Amino acid sequence: MRWPAKRISETSAKSFGMYEEALPLAKRGVDLIHLEVGRPSFDTPAHIKEAAKEALDRGIVHYGEFAGTLSFREALAAKLSARNGIDVGAGGILVTNGLTHAAYVSCMAALDPGDEVILLEPYYPQHINKIELAGGRVVTVALNAADGFSIDREAIESAITPQTRMIALVNPVNPTGRVYRREELMILADLAIEHDLIVMSDEVYEMIVFDDNRHVSIASLPGMQERTITQFAFTKAYAMDGWRLGYLAAPEFMLPALTKISVNDVAHVNVFVQEAGRVATSSSQDCVYDMVAEDCRRRDLVCERMNAMPGITCAIPEGTIYAFPDVSAHGDSRRIARDLLDATGVVTEAGAFYGTAGEGHLRICFGAEPYERVAEAMDRLERFFVERKPHAVGGL
Repeated sequence: MRWPAKRISETSAKSFGMYEEALPLAKRGVDLIHLEVGRPSFDTPAHIKEAAKEALDRGIVHYGEFAGTLSFREALAAKLSARNGIDVGAGGILVTNGLTHAAYVSCMAALDPGDEVILLEPYYPQHINKIELAGGRVVTVALNAADGFSIDREAIESAITPQTRMIALVNPVNPTGRVYRREELMILADLAIEHDLIVMSDEVYEMIVFDDNRHVSIASLPGMQERTITQFAFTKAYAMDGWRLGYLAAPEFMLPALTKISVNDVAHVNVFVQEAGRVATSSSQDCVYDMVAEDCRRRDLVCERMNAMPGITCAIPEGTIYAFPDVSAHGDSRRIARDLLDATGVVTEAGAFYGTAGEGHLRICFGAEPYERVAEAMDRLERFFVERKPHAVGGL
């Protein structure tokens, strides 16, 4: 029997970066501060947990609808219409095991072998595996740090070929913290319509937006709802990363193919978890606003401290739970991330992990640890970068 080693090699190229490198130290009991993994530090709000418990007590434990329970999809449809400007109805929604599963289902249903998918750099690495598993080919387009990693029409259009099938979008952006303006999204929309492309839009950070910035779903733009698969999850905003609950919204004509993939992969999502998601969606969002306010407090701490360190500049994230400081004056980003781990016990991620356009940066997740631990991490980083003077990196 021949094992498909080539496919395995291609799709396992992207690992979990510094998280994996830190594991041996964690097993030895080293005091690590984890700023590398995009997980919320908060507990899931109590009323959401209670909803799952009550669902179990009411006997919601048996098989459910493949696309997701109707009451949950109806609640999601109301939210999509009111918040995102996406009017698909319950028939245009598929409940998934987190956004990761939604992206997998989207790629497997929408891509044929040889189809090209444009991925904007710095990119979210885990989307690469899903594209390649479906037989697609990733085409990266580097955005310019000097321009705030803004959407670049000329760069994107030059990458479009007759084989291009899809543009993969993450908005708000992991890892840069950008929230794309409506005008920027219109550029992508125009290109998608002109070249008859699908847009796969990862919007897991839709509710984690700061200051006067506003998240816009690209599917809400003229002509885009019929060609966009929009993906959401309860992971970040509701601190439900371990619950594995997400959903996608797409035109109803796409749902049979999307559902077919999902049914043959997981059948359907846990029914009592869906009941918790319904309550999270339909009840007061004050818990989300409170968590976002605390994320904003940590963001301000990180940016103020990083910008005061020698040779470092840190743009203010507009959304997400990530800062993306420029540390290029101190050398190679992978070397810096490893040295930080060894010298300080602070785990960050190298910007190069997110593509060549990310080199020279670190991704710092300010949402992964309580405020006091984030402050301690900044103390450790400050000592490290003061000792590692920028002018001394030429010999590294």
